[in-house]
Amino acid sequence: MKIPYKKTKKGITLTVKVQPRASRKGLAVVGDVLKVSLTAPPADGAANEQLIEFLSEELGVRKSAIRILKGASSRNKLVEVEGVHEL
Repeated sequence: MKIPYKKTKKGITLTVKVQPRASRKGLAVVGDVLKVSLTAPPADGAANEQLIEFLSEELGVRKSAIRILKGASSRNKLVEVEGVHEL
């Protein structure tokens, strides 16, 4: 699976659509968007925390290298991954 991303000075950015409260975690590419299914609810930032943890595992980077730049309270997010320059 080829994950769509854009290069930045610090690393890469990903456009992510989150589906909280899914029956299981998973990844899919839909057009230029990475769709991530999460089991956590959207309340109290639980889905954002699980998103960072899940992307960290999938991309093989530290959790501290992943930041949500836009859309912290939305399903559509812009996520930055520092230190990664290609996927």
